[in-house]
Amino acid sequence: MTSKVSVIGAGNVGAVCAQRILEKGYADIVLVDIIEGLPQGKALDMLESMPVFGCDRRIIGTNDYKDTANSDVVVITSGVPRKPGMTREELLQINMKIVTEVTQSVVKYSPNCIIIMVTNPLDAMTYLARRTSQFPKNRVVGMSGILDTARLRSFIAAELNVSVEDVFACILGQHGEAMVILPRLTTVCGMPITKLLPQETVDRLVERTKKAGAEIVGLLKTGSAFYAPSAGAAQMVGAILLDKKQILPCAAYLDGEYGIKDTVITVPVKLGKNGIEQIIELELTPDEKAALANSAKAVDELVTAMKLS
Repeated sequence: MTSKVSVIGAGNVGAVCAQRILEKGYADIVLVDIIEGLPQGKALDMLESMPVFGCDRRIIGTNDYKDTANSDVVVITSGVPRKPGMTREELLQINMKIVTEVTQSVVKYSPNCIIIMVTNPLDAMTYLARRTSQFPKNRVVGMSGILDTARLRSFIAAELNVSVEDVFACILGQHGEAMVILPRLTTVCGMPITKLLPQETVDRLVERTKKAGAEIVGLLKTGSAFYAPSAGAAQMVGAILLDKKQILPCAAYLDGEYGIKDTVITVPVKLGKNGIEQIIELELTPDEKAALANSAKAVDELVTAMKLS
């Protein structure tokens, strides 16, 4: 039976995500947006491209959540993108109302789905979606870690002139400047980058990764990143629908893992047909544990600011 994925938000991230999922042949797609004509037009354009790719998957655009009924996976991209000079905290106040309303509609029509959160500030929005949906923690997951590691991997590959396929990056914590990047566990064909690059180069790449989102916002001036975020979300959809049991860095709700409770941060997880099927706990040094705890506190501050209690 063909799987069904609904992508909420037909802006740059949502539309490109839908296109990637469609071209991979993972599922039929429902593209949703509140703007009349926008999801319908983009969906029709994508549908008409399918003969070129030899793909028989279907996509529709709609303004009605009824069309999302019985989705297997729902990708939430709705919200306002970050603008130059805007902090993630400022973005929080704008997007929390949108994500709450979207999540309520998703749950109404697809009570058994798995939610993938892409809207920023991502960790807080993933927490909000879980709280709003009342889904078990394995069925609400955020995209952040795949994006952050992809950015670092691309920078390392360019620095060393090697294939990105040979680069593994390890990043934990908040999706933002409080992320915890672990160079000793970031490797090229199994060799830590700390043995391949001078310390000043490692430090430079770490800093660039932490500020990568803001770098793109500054360059675009009227929007934020969408190619890499959409690729990360599509990879997660594939891991779930194909039951890959793939280990990926994702924003997950922690309930004691890493000594952290009742918050959402990036950790390695096993993604399969049930969503998060396992949280992988890495052995961290005391300094790394402290940095991760501080990163979790940064997310907690955003959650507190939402005043959900």
